[in-house]
Amino acid sequence: MGRTLRAALAQLNTTVGDLGGNRELIQGAYAQACDGGAQLVVFPELTLTGYPPEDLLLKASFLEDTESELKRLAGTLGRALAIVGYAAPGPRGPRNAAALVARGRVLHTYAKCTLPNYGVFDEKRYFDAGVDCPVYAWGPWRLAVNICEDIWGNADVALVQARAGANLMVNLSASPYHMGKGHDREELFRAQATRLGIPILYSNLVGGQDELVFDGQSLAAAPDGSLLARAPQFEPHIAMLDLAEPTTSSGLDPTSDTPADSRLRPQHHELQADVVTCLESPDRPSDRGGSAAQPSPQRSTDSGTPKPLLPTVQRTSLGEVSPAMQPDQEAYSALILGLRDYVGKNGFRGVVIGVSGGIDSALTAAIAADALGPDAVVGVSMPSAYSSPETQTDARDLAENLGLQFHEIPIGGLFDGTLAALEPLLAGREPDVTEENIQARLRGLLLMAFSNKLGNLVLATGNKSEVAVGYCTLYGDMVGGYSVLKDVFKTHVYRLAEWRNALDPKPPIPIPTIERPPSAELRPDQKDTDSLPPYEILDPIVKALVEDEKSPREVVTAGFDRPTVDRVFRMIQGNEYKRRQAAPGIKITPRAFGRDRRYPLTNRYRPSEI
Repeated sequence: MGRTLRAALAQLNTTVGDLGGNRELIQGAYAQACDGGAQLVVFPELTLTGYPPEDLLLKASFLEDTESELKRLAGTLGRALAIVGYAAPGPRGPRNAAALVARGRVLHTYAKCTLPNYGVFDEKRYFDAGVDCPVYAWGPWRLAVNICEDIWGNADVALVQARAGANLMVNLSASPYHMGKGHDREELFRAQATRLGIPILYSNLVGGQDELVFDGQSLAAAPDGSLLARAPQFEPHIAMLDLAEPTTSSGLDPTSDTPADSRLRPQHHELQADVVTCLESPDRPSDRGGSAAQPSPQRSTDSGTPKPLLPTVQRTSLGEVSPAMQPDQEAYSALILGLRDYVGKNGFRGVVIGVSGGIDSALTAAIAADALGPDAVVGVSMPSAYSSPETQTDARDLAENLGLQFHEIPIGGLFDGTLAALEPLLAGREPDVTEENIQARLRGLLLMAFSNKLGNLVLATGNKSEVAVGYCTLYGDMVGGYSVLKDVFKTHVYRLAEWRNALDPKPPIPIPTIERPPSAELRPDQKDTDSLPPYEILDPIVKALVEDEKSPREVVTAGFDRPTVDRVFRMIQGNEYKRRQAAPGIKITPRAFGRDRRYPLTNRYRPSEI
């Protein structure tokens, strides 16, 4: 019987810039993996720095401190080989790198060769690309290490490494979530393992970072395309698996004429003999390097004040394939994680939400209660003369169902006082959107006052449909430090509300809130359809124009009414200034407003068919 390699995929929830805290998370996960007999522990891309570090990479001190923490980390690790993502100094700038670490030393460093520069990725701004594609001789293994984009697309790096004799490939990744991406990644890695003829280990980041959410779902794929292991989504985890000693090298024909980037250079390296070489039984825990590998139960600070206990990461049994989530469960879980981490990592004590009795604020409140606990969520109802008794009742019922703190502040007197103050300036003019916006802005003022005084983060409640066409009030209902539904279409808001309600015997979101036609309630008998096409029509048009970058002509050709499409296009084009000032929000679609989509504010381009 051949020797066996026990590998661990450690998907961690790191924080950008928290170099010491991230190091301690790595130490803790390494110790847990070694307790399970791991001889190889694979961490995600840029684990030590957090991802994406953005312009922190332009600071020389950040790179110097990262190097110091990597050396400190190395000094605590034992004979099991750890592969850790970090930012390394390079000859022409920082490099997105993977350090091979064991026995107190950094044995070698690989620099990412394929730098993505699309969507949310901006790596060519920061990183110098590598050209060396190493394969490490390690006992019977010929180990190839690469990072994220190196194995996507044409995967030239992976191809070069397979041709150089690799029989095991390790990919460190920080792949941001959007709906359905987990399935796409899995299909990619299965296909690449089959194409290259070798098993692939993939370790992905988990957690929320500003607008991005990373869903984990680390996995291992066999050369026949089957899954050897898969970690769960949206939670820190260590996936364990055993790999039998290889009897052959890559199944790829090294003489094949498949083209690869000519600048890439295959390299061969021998790992030092004192690193565990798979000769030990995987049933016996590997040497962790003594007590130094054990993280202290409490994190120390410069002031000597202990921080909270480090979390223990759940570890799967060998070869466990965690089930994938259904679409609405997946999207809801992403929103929970994005909000929880934004609040927690930025040190907010809780959140405050303007609850109107409408569907958007109701779903936002439910997500906040699930993410943070109801005690950390404050709901404020601010009815005006146009707020119906039904919506006011629904706001109170929602707070009671979720167990939120709840306050009611009527704004009628403030509204009348504002109009009286403006009377000398606006006398003789008919009421219009001005009066509607005053109500929204008074509510924003009250929420911000609550936030300033008590320290709760204001959550904006607008959805993607409204943000797209500008059906929202700047400095009014757009007020907030974070937007949970910014990338959720209105029709999807309803689906998620119904999905959430189905989890509990007593639905937390009042049924009338879901069934009532949506309204801003800023004038008598107002309905959203007074200003917008029905959301069943609006949402697919917005998706085509924004996410798919279709022209109005192409959308009309797909079956939509020409005047409606042209109108929606103009609304999208004319409201970029609002979106530029909107709160950051959680990305769950392939193309979100924000860092995904960057249009000039001053923009006279119109397609020729308009």
